[in-house]
Amino acid sequence: MILRLTDHPEGVETGPGDHVVYDVAADTAFVGAGRVEGRALVWELTERPRGDHLLRCDRVDFPPGGVAYLHTHPGPGLRVLLTGRIRIETQGTSHEYGPFEWWYETGPDPVYAAASEGEATAFVRVLVLPDEWEGKRTISYVDPADADKPKTQSARIYLEHRL
Repeated sequence: MILRLTDHPEGVETGPGDHVVYDVAADTAFVGAGRVEGRALVWELTERPRGDHLLRCDRVDFPPGGVAYLHTHPGPGLRVLLTGRIRIETQGTSHEYGPFEWWYETGPDPVYAAASEGEATAFVRVLVLPDEWEGKRTISYVDPADADKPKTQSARIYLEHRL
């Protein structure tokens, strides 16, 4: 795994470096040095990838019953569920996650995600991406016909940091 995640329920103060800090209460993220008084999530880069890459922190929200059809991404990442419940199917396994549980996606391995039927669901993630993906959507559907289906999920980029 190229990223390490730590949860800091009582807050955290970080120094400079290649890490992303997400302030849960403020719903904001920053890279490097800073302080969070309440719950914080910190992703640390454990090894630098070869070539030009970036760290991206974004949030994905689903309405009740929302899905992300079988898809891939151009790089790996760690996700943390913030609200709701989500079922992730990948590499022949299926697992349901609740608030503040995390999962890793490799990028090229196809993933299907199904949000809770009864409540809105949201997760925050940090991805390691080739720099040509800066500012672009990273989802690529395995079945091209799924790209034309209505999308129930929405993503919001918090930051992109060039490595």
